[in-house]
Amino acid sequence: MAKEDICEITCYDSDKVNRVKQELTHQNTNGVAKIYKALADDTRIKVAYALCLEEELCVCDVANIIGSTTATASHHLRLLRNMGLAKYRKEGKLVFYSLDDDHVRQLVKIAFTHQKEVALRD
Repeated sequence: MAKEDICEITCYDSDKVNRVKQELTHQNTNGVAKIYKALADDTRIKVAYALCLEEELCVCDVANIIGSTTATASHHLRLLRNMGLAKYRKEGKLVFYSLDDDHVRQLVKIAFTHQKEVALRD
């Protein structure tokens, strides 16, 4: 650990600390961490981003987009669905997936926007 990125003395603002600790006790941080963990996989973020670009995609579409088998695509889509990030509907023999709501779309788009901004700084 570099010396320049830590405090040289120990002190803290007790009002701020208590306020934030109180707020954190009312939040489901584990649930939020699971959402980000699901999106932290390179293939799943590709799937989620594809679903940002298109309102709805069938499992076969997703498999072709990510260059995988339909079984692999289905696995990743199912995980996103189980995490509450995607939803599906069946039409005949096809299964179509979409993002669960606009909040998920915003999370994904904001992450890509931030990544582009960081890349421009480097």
